Amino acid sequence: MMLSPERLALPDYEYLAQRHVLTYMEDAVCQLLENKEDVSQYGIARFFTEYFNSVCQGTHILFREFSFVQATPHNRASFLRAFWRCFRTVGKNGDLLTMKEYHCLLQLLCPDFPLELTQKAARIVLMDDAMDCLMSFSDFLLAFQIQFYYSEFLESVAAIYQDLLSGKNPNTVIVPTSSSGQHRQRPVLGEASMLEGVEASLFYQRLESLCDRHKYSCPPPALVKEVLSNVQRLTFYGFLVALSKHRGISQALGALPDKGDLMHDPAMDEELDRLVVRSRLHRTSRQHRAEKPGAFGFQRRDKLEALEKVPSASARTPYPYRWEPRQ
Repeated sequence: MMLSPERLALPDYEYLAQRHVLTYMEDAVCQLLENKEDVSQYGIARFFTEYFNSVCQGTHILFREFSFVQATPHNRASFLRAFWRCFRTVGKNGDLLTMKEYHCLLQLLCPDFPLELTQKAARIVLMDDAMDCLMSFSDFLLAFQIQFYYSEFLESVAAIYQDLLSGKNPNTVIVPTSSSGQHRQRPVLGEASMLEGVEASLFYQRLESLCDRHKYSCPPPALVKEVLSNVQRLTFYGFLVALSKHRGISQALGALPDKGDLMHDPAMDEELDRLVVRSRLHRTSRQHRAEKPGAFGFQRRDKLEALEKVPSASARTPYPYRWEPRQ
């Protein structure tokens, strides 16, 4: 595999830091030590091969702790893609869910996913509506994408917005850290801020300097400028709504397809159809055997019904290792 020009232009330590290689190496070693008895059956080389294959495929974040899920931009994009693929049928069926129900879905993939992030994403969709209102899958997903992937950036944006609203003009911006997986409470924006907003050009000047710091991920500055150039004044939540609906920002993030294609995943649909056909064939074959005449036909059916309620102990797991959350 040829090295990219970007790789050749960076010193080794900068490239490793940019790609968070050390984060994955540390996690791989921890997983190796925690699963050393299972690993001894397959070998260390195979363990590392499968671990980094899962990182490339984006499946490494499944059922992991939140501190790991949000640790790198790649992890965040992988989690967004996994959430979309796992629960896309919610939107495809036209189901509308509440914020708490979407949070339950998120916890199926990440058991300790914080409620606060889900609430913030729902606020982008619902605005002034009650937080128990129903939301479509696509509306929630696009809002959640912005809030989750750019969470630290949006915290600083909220602080800048509050300063502009109150007439303050501080020279520095406190950059929040996410190493502990905890997020600061966003400043409470009152009714005046919701109705009046701030001047878009001044707001962009502050955001432009914020993006130039490059200390955490943020949307492409040119696209942020495009969002703000269409209005003279805007509110904080108006800005978040514009970000969530901007096609270019979603494409730059690269985790999800365009809004019009959110319900389409041909590869997953093909796999699901294959599983459904296989399940039907298996069920038909089983019923056919149970209905064959015999002295103990009724006992056979009873046993089959009982076995259906017991998980198969002989079913093979899809991967040789099971990644468990670190305590």
